Amino acid sequence: MRSSLLRILLLLSFALSAVFISCSSMDKQMTSKVERITTEEAKDLLDDSDTILIDVRLDRNWQQSDQKIKGAVREDPMTEEASWAKKYPRDKNIVLY
Repeated sequence: MRSSLLRILLLLSFALSAVFISCSSMDKQMTSKVERITTEEAKDLLDDSDTILIDVRLDRNWQQSDQKIKGAVREDPMTEEASWAKKYPRDKNIVLY
C-alpha cells in the first residue's frame, strides 16, 4: 500500500504540478498567494486534516487513470474555478494536482 502510494506520488511529480493554496489568506488577489510545492511536501500533507487534495486533471485523463490518490476530490478544471472553489472551507489548505 505504502509503495503504491509512493509510486503514485512519484508519477504525479513528473506529470503534474502541485499547487498549494493557503485558503485562510485567500482574497480577490488569490493568484498572488499560490505557491508550488514538491512531491515530498505534498506527501507530508496527505494525512493532514487541514488539507484538501483536489485532482484537477482533464476528465479523459482522470477517467483513464488507474492512479488516484485516496481521499482526493475530483473537480473539472474546465469548469470555472469560482463555481467549485466556494464549497471548500477557507481555513483549510488546498492542494491542486
